[in-house]
Amino acid sequence: MISYYETEAELPPSSSTLALLSGHQLLRRLRPSELRASHIQDIDGRLFQSGLARSTKASRAGALRRVLRWLWENHNAPKLDGQIRRYTGVRPRNNTATREEINRILSAAPPHLKLYTLLCSDLAIRSGTAALLSPQNYNRQSRSLHFISKGGATLTLPVTEDVRRMTESCDLDSSQPFVAQLWTGPGTGCKPGPDTKWGHIMRRAFTRLRKRLNFNRRIIPHDLRRTAAVAMLEATGDLRDVQAFLGHLSLHSTVIYLDHDLRPVKRHTLELIKRPRVEESEEQFA
Repeated sequence: MISYYETEAELPPSSSTLALLSGHQLLRRLRPSELRASHIQDIDGRLFQSGLARSTKASRAGALRRVLRWLWENHNAPKLDGQIRRYTGVRPRNNTATREEINRILSAAPPHLKLYTLLCSDLAIRSGTAALLSPQNYNRQSRSLHFISKGGATLTLPVTEDVRRMTESCDLDSSQPFVAQLWTGPGTGCKPGPDTKWGHIMRRAFTRLRKRLNFNRRIIPHDLRRTAAVAMLEATGDLRDVQAFLGHLSLHSTVIYLDHDLRPVKRHTLELIKRPRVEESEEQFA
């Protein structure tokens, strides 16, 4: 059955929020005017109990509140946005690292953590993926890494010279992750084994090093990915290049990484947009 929320409510296309509403079996049979607090509390409870990151829960809860206000204002639904809990103390999603901070980490990091940091900062690879990349993901001839992105797309990235040197110092016939091959052990507090959760270990190692270096603010590996995204935008000025770099299926996801990086409008840009397009000029003289 197609729900009211997918056909008549004319909601903005927020797929994750719409899924919370239309995916709920009971709500698929209800119109907005029939919504009750118990329905929304159930949805809120499902979101709270999900395994999503706290920042993602906060984002979806905010979107859900906006949808409920929309239904109240436009579709005779009762006012229920207050039934969605608020997540406090959520870390901003737009944190980036400075080049000085990244260089300090690289200078002090042992080999396995240095490569991990380079994969996140130079290639904008997600922290969990960076910890699991192995020689099976590396093409020595083209000097590139290929892997499946979070959205399910196959992504191929050329590697920087620093990354190339470290990956090619490993045994390229091994199936072990690069970070496992470069593991040095001391100071990490973990002993790797066949069932080692490398993503968790590397994030902990990164945090431990950051604290040892006495950074005056919190930086996590994912901040390095955002930093690389902003640098790519500054270098190319093209959102599509950033989208390809990050492996996003939707440009909307890319914009989330960059919406804090506002820049002034340039005078010559305003003059450029006033000029007629080439095809318009050709039509006038045809």
